Amino acid sequence: MIPLPMQHQLKTPTGAVLLALVALLLLGGAINSQYFSPTYLLLQLQSGAFLGVIAAGATLVILLGHIDLSVPWTLTVAATVSTSVARAHGGIWAELGPLAGLVAGACIGLLNGVGVAYLRIPSLIWTLAVNTILLGAVAFYAGNTVVSSAPSPGMALLGSGKIFGVVPNAVLVWIVVSIAIVWVLRRTLMGRYIYAVGTREIAAHMSGINTRQVILGAFVASGICSALAGLLLAGYAGQSYQRMGDPFLLPGIAAVVVGGTSILGGRGRYSGTVAGVLLITLMSSMLSLLRVPEAVKQISYGLVILVMVGLYSRKQVA
Repeated sequence: MIPLPMQHQLKTPTGAVLLALVALLLLGGAINSQYFSPTYLLLQLQSGAFLGVIAAGATLVILLGHIDLSVPWTLTVAATVSTSVARAHGGIWAELGPLAGLVAGACIGLLNGVGVAYLRIPSLIWTLAVNTILLGAVAFYAGNTVVSSAPSPGMALLGSGKIFGVVPNAVLVWIVVSIAIVWVLRRTLMGRYIYAVGTREIAAHMSGINTRQVILGAFVASGICSALAGLLLAGYAGQSYQRMGDPFLLPGIAAVVVGGTSILGGRGRYSGTVAGVLLITLMSSMLSLLRVPEAVKQISYGLVILVMVGLYSRKQVA
């Protein structure tokens, strides 16, 4: 049995992230007195849930030392498929829509896994190409077909509903996904193998691990998480629309990296990802309060990724 390589995990900067969260909360309260209101904070938590589900799948891929750039249009395809199927069927059959969306996400993840694990094409190139193909496919479909976009009752309930009118259901979905990810990473052979492959794929292969299956499984999980986020977002917005996933690519990667997961693979914990999601969500909220354009937000996320990649590169060399 291969032991969990805890010695290779980073001491995650969760403490530093929490300090940054407190600083952002204090700064936000100074800018806007409504910042500390439960309604506003729950709204931010709901927004963070969409990002959190995406980041959950991204964590598995990044722990392997890979990256999934097909997230935006995997999300959009899943939302488009699910709302189209839901609108085409009535009653209980409308719930086939979410199932179809999740299957679409799994298939895209499977395609990514085959390209990276079996064809040995760098994940950066392969997933970017898949993302572009999906973009074109949805644009072609929407341009030649009248797309009826409406979420199923189940999607609407999960995306915009609240328990007792207080806690957003999307947050509960994120919690369930988080529990599943933690269980996989800490309690299963798959989790041990992910860390082993991310640390050194050749060594993991020589030790008897089927590295291709591990990579394939991680990409499928990432595709399902992106699809699930698409279903939640469509349920929240009441429709699907083109480029609905574009704002989540860089924040999703940034949340994982800020939380202490090395983009080079093999190091990190999911608890750090959760802290990173909260930090990125509050960061986005702060920039919105300051009326910063979306372009500047994306630049900020990119700078965060560059800084963290630089730090991990220096540690790797050291």
